[in-house]
Amino acid sequence: MKKLTFLLLTSITFFACKTEQKQPTTASNTYTEANYKQDSTQVKKLFNTALTQGKSYEWLRDLTQNIGSRLSGSEGAAKSVIWGEKLMKEVGLDSVWLQPIMVPHWVRGEKEIANYEFNGEKINVPICALGGSIATPTNGITAEVIEVKNIEEAKNLGDKANGKIVFFNGAFDNTLINTFQAYGGCVSQRYGGASIVGKFGAKAVIVRSMTNGIDDYPHTGSMGYGDIPKEQYIPAAAISSRAAKNLSKHLKENPNLQFYFKQSCKNLPDALSHNVVGEIKGSEYPDKIMVVGGHLDSWDLGEGAHDDGTGIVQSLEVAYLFKKNNIKPKNTIRIVFFMNEENGLRGATEYARLAKENNELHIGALESDAGGHTPRGFSIDANERNLQLVQSWKKLLAPYGLHDITAGGGGADIGPLKDDHVTLVGYRPDSQRYFDYHHAATDTFDKVNKRELELGSASMASIVYLMDKYLYNEEALKP
Repeated sequence: MKKLTFLLLTSITFFACKTEQKQPTTASNTYTEANYKQDSTQVKKLFNTALTQGKSYEWLRDLTQNIGSRLSGSEGAAKSVIWGEKLMKEVGLDSVWLQPIMVPHWVRGEKEIANYEFNGEKINVPICALGGSIATPTNGITAEVIEVKNIEEAKNLGDKANGKIVFFNGAFDNTLINTFQAYGGCVSQRYGGASIVGKFGAKAVIVRSMTNGIDDYPHTGSMGYGDIPKEQYIPAAAISSRAAKNLSKHLKENPNLQFYFKQSCKNLPDALSHNVVGEIKGSEYPDKIMVVGGHLDSWDLGEGAHDDGTGIVQSLEVAYLFKKNNIKPKNTIRIVFFMNEENGLRGATEYARLAKENNELHIGALESDAGGHTPRGFSIDANERNLQLVQSWKKLLAPYGLHDITAGGGGADIGPLKDDHVTLVGYRPDSQRYFDYHHAATDTFDKVNKRELELGSASMASIVYLMDKYLYNEEALKP
């Protein structure tokens, strides 16, 4: 899921447009009643096919049960590339290829341990290293703990952090209905906490897991050291939400308690990996491309089911549903399984670089990286004309539960394609359960509901069908 404000995606303008002899079928952002009648039957067929002949659930079972976690640089990631290439060919895409990329290779090492004593009792703490962190010394770290609730509090610690373990205990704002907003409100402490307090001489950082719930599962995720010198790098780990709640309570009673933890993670040299790419060639405008994708990599604690196995299989099922319904897209529909979204965005960056180098014209992109729960709608990052066009399809999509079609981000992996003329769309399922599983050992195949997954595939296929048919792209009209 990426997904995160701290990634600071840079917009990349890369369209060197080729001469187009044909004009788009429509240059209007008005969706008429006549359009609705023509399209409603086709959208219904897409949903019927997904719900009765869909393949996404079994593809996901295969990916999660026979390969499992797929952190970039790992054996699982390498196997998933082979799996993805083979599956795209089986679906019958017109062409399938691999884009080589060098990706970060961070390994967790031995299972982490943490504990402290309180009132004569040893309290064991569920803990996991954050991706990109350095290890503790071989014997671990023991120190007093100082608690903060956010990055701003941490910035004001100064010498108070020296020799301490800084405990970031910023919880989700559970009054926010959209849980991704709650995540965005506190995830900066996970990514940037170590870079802030490392400068003050802190020994380590522990962070409350990024979840709405109170449970015993630590949630990993990326962290970074920014531009601080290497001698100021400190170990960073996440503790479970219940452990965070208890530690905060115990610190109020005993501010001098000693916290111990040990982790043996390390950063290895970059490894060779690949984006997996396949496409259905456009029947009228083959040089105009619409991307549909998610990220193939996952964190290492679970099976990468909701994040982002669901997005991968839904993206490929868009192509499958087109072929099953004999839909011949006007524009080229390109399915992309991006590598290394979780800890680097190398796949997305390389895809955009190659698109610019090859003078490719992208008119739209759709990303699924928010889990496989019940469809709710789409967020649209586009110029005003195309935003209004997509929103004019609400009447057609509402019967399928797709009521929320609003301006917003498209997604981390398609973000580098951003341009005034390209329409970026993020698939948005219900978010209430997503952070129960996100980056945790609980992100497993059994947490995915077959019908919800198939409804998502059909939702994505429907909006791609509409974008392919009606999307207006001024750049494509240039000589």
